[in-house]
Amino acid sequence: MKIILVGYMASGKTMIGKILSEALEVPFYDLDFLIEQELHLKITEIFEQKGELFFRKKERKILESFLNNTASYVLALGGGTPCYYDNFNLYQNQNIKSFYLKASVTSLTERLKFQKSTRPILANLNGEALNEFVAKHLFERNYFYNQVETIITVDNKNEKEIVSEMLSKLA
Repeated sequence: MKIILVGYMASGKTMIGKILSEALEVPFYDLDFLIEQELHLKITEIFEQKGELFFRKKERKILESFLNNTASYVLALGGGTPCYYDNFNLYQNQNIKSFYLKASVTSLTERLKFQKSTRPILANLNGEALNEFVAKHLFERNYFYNQVETIITVDNKNEKEIVSEMLSKLA
């Protein structure tokens, strides 16, 4: 089984992906972690030292290699991954199930308020500025996120409910 999770940062891709992979008894991978492993740098360091263009090229290369060489998995993509190059085409029309973990701007902003120390792009954003940043990004990325096979709304649901809904869509 091959499953890809897309969604904005803080939508729960990693947490849900781990639980889903355990339920399906397949390995879980996080694309950002795979990139960090290959480059021996944290994502924030890659952006700071080498820039976003370098990161996006490396992300594309690692994603393509992973998809071509891994037999069974749940893979959480980075929030921007589907939006660059033609990355979303890599997992379309193949034997890959894809899910968009859809969260509202309000939910994402609430979650991200507590994650600013690990997300440098948000470090200087507070209150309405953070809300506007998330709303703008989500609007720009919506087209790509909606290219998935199945959309799962995650607002007001716990992890167990979300995974249960995903499993029902796989049956």
